[in-house]
Amino acid sequence: MPYPQNLQTAREVESIIKENGAVPATIAILDGVPHIGLNNVDLERLAILGKKAQKTARRDIPCIIATRGNGATTVSATMFFASKVGIPVFVTGGIGGVHRHGEHTMDISSDLTELGRTPVAVISAGVKSILDIPRTLEYLETQGVTVAAYKTQEFPAFFTESSGCKVPCRLDSPEDCAQLIEASLKLELGSGILIGVPIPKEHEASGNLIESAISRALKEAEDNNVTGNAATPFLLARVNELTGGSSLVANIALVKHNALIGAKIAVALANLRHTSYNGHVKSASRGVGALKSAL
Repeated sequence: MPYPQNLQTAREVESIIKENGAVPATIAILDGVPHIGLNNVDLERLAILGKKAQKTARRDIPCIIATRGNGATTVSATMFFASKVGIPVFVTGGIGGVHRHGEHTMDISSDLTELGRTPVAVISAGVKSILDIPRTLEYLETQGVTVAAYKTQEFPAFFTESSGCKVPCRLDSPEDCAQLIEASLKLELGSGILIGVPIPKEHEASGNLIESAISRALKEAEDNNVTGNAATPFLLARVNELTGGSSLVANIALVKHNALIGAKIAVALANLRHTSYNGHVKSASRGVGALKSAL
């Protein structure tokens, strides 16, 4: 997102999270220091930096820190930092995936392998529709990642509600999501969870319009040899231009909606753990009491 929409959206997202009982912690690297949570000054600085802040995946973290650089963390890097401080729920717009023609280029986002090895639940609007969604889901299965969808059986396609791809797990409430996350963590599977939340119907942009814009943007990226981590920002910006800004409006709407659902899930998870802990303490107390009586 361009400035100042990025700053306004970030602040609104944090407000939504707070209003729903959770604590926001926006993650970034500033002057070579990982920040788990940004104050207003740091948040504004990051927003103004925009594209001057390097897009930072897991592989880029050591370089950014060693050179005291500024990094805008992708899903993979954000998951890594979140896991280090015990944050179990992470909200984003959409994750990376297998790029179209990825079977030839091997262009596969590190987000997918991170989901396979880092125990953090990622709440997103699915996979960006500029990517190959069926192959992305196949790759996630290979990585052992639990993929679920919120109040639907279909995996969302970022700008649109449905990708035509079914998911193995449907979750109908924040409490259902919390139960799934807690079960995965207790089993110590070591992998993450991807929960796809469809964009709200009232904000869903025209699927045909966006698909047409995506096809054109992909052709332009190929003609201009735009590849690697430059591809996604280029494609999203071009699609926004071709759709007259409707894709950006949809992008902001889905990020806010994900924040709302993610906050409710985080609160449900905290409540679940609190209840389980109290129940354990009570059971232990009863056990001690019985032992004393027997003695």
